[in-house]
Amino acid sequence: MNKIIRQIGEIWQYRELIRNLVVRDLKVRYKNSALGVAWSWISPLLMMIVYTIFFTVFWGNRDIEHYPVFLLCGLLPWQFFSTAVMQTTGSIVSNAHLIKKVYLPREILPISIVLSELVNFLIALPIFFSLALISGASLSWTVLLLPAIMLVQLAFILGLGFMLATLNVFYRDTQHLLGVAMQAWFFLTPVFYPIRIVPQEARLLGITFNAHLWLRRLNPMASIIASYRELLYYGIPSGLDFFLRTAVTAVAVLVVGYVIFTHFSGRFGEEV
Repeated sequence: MNKIIRQIGEIWQYRELIRNLVVRDLKVRYKNSALGVAWSWISPLLMMIVYTIFFTVFWGNRDIEHYPVFLLCGLLPWQFFSTAVMQTTGSIVSNAHLIKKVYLPREILPISIVLSELVNFLIALPIFFSLALISGASLSWTVLLLPAIMLVQLAFILGLGFMLATLNVFYRDTQHLLGVAMQAWFFLTPVFYPIRIVPQEARLLGITFNAHLWLRRLNPMASIIASYRELLYYGIPSGLDFFLRTAVTAVAVLVVGYVIFTHFSGRFGEEV
């Protein structure tokens, strides 16, 4: 425990470097781009338009009122999650020149990337609120609880990022496999559909189970996205029990991921 406290204290001492890395990442992202930071708004809007056309025009689904608002409050946190995890996985390998030349706590590399994606997520959030107001969707006081969900998601992303970044140092196929896994994970997460449509009773390989219940239990992002939607779209925080379980899971993933990362970080210089 004392060792972990010392490591966290060391990370805090390097907070200025973390800030510089976050700023660098944001500058590189929009370098030589005519629209610059506007891409943080344009990208989710374009995705929202594509999904809205597909599911309301081609699919014929008109049961969900204000579907673009419904979609965007799931799409924004998913993009934050998927981009942050993908980038964090390669954070150690892609910064091999830093690790080999200077001393710095290895943890600050994945941390800086996750914080950079968090800033990008915060920049994109006004698009959701603007769309909600323009479309006439009502917003409730529950939006004030948004920071709680963001903290839980941040913990989950960091923990998962620590694990995958460590694995990617020793097995470079990790980042390639993750791209495929993210596609499957996307469809198993209620981003473009409401979680309530997942059946209470499903059958797989002759086994009957509660698909709705196990989706939320085994997929933390399903619970996180559902929580975002409850606050931003429905205005009713009804899944408090699932959210609390997800919060505990996210903290556990963060602790385990950090322990794994620090245990193997001494070998990163040799492997990269």
